[in-house]
Amino acid sequence: GNANQRLGADGAVITWARFKREFLIKYFPADERNRKVIEFMEVKQVSMSVSEYAAKFEDLCRFAPHYNTLEAEEDKCVKFENGLRPDIKQLIGFSEIRNFP
Repeated sequence: GNANQRLGADGAVITWARFKREFLIKYFPADERNRKVIEFMEVKQVSMSVSEYAAKFEDLCRFAPHYNTLEAEEDKCVKFENGLRPDIKQLIGFSEIRNFP
């Protein structure tokens, strides 16, 4: 069948979004999700390379639903910029990143 649809226990077709939501509720407790959201909100580059910081940022970003919409792309870029080390921020200038890579 379609990768986006599978049969539920009662034979009903379920969407990927519903499966993902139910899977996370069952196997990824709320306190752990909340800890990841907080970690995302506080992530900074510090001693990481820019590519390491970008990878960590992107990994944690999936736990913060607001930042995963097209409407929030600019917010995501601003959040990323704000986490960069000051010397690197100075090199790129404020609000230079418009689309997250």
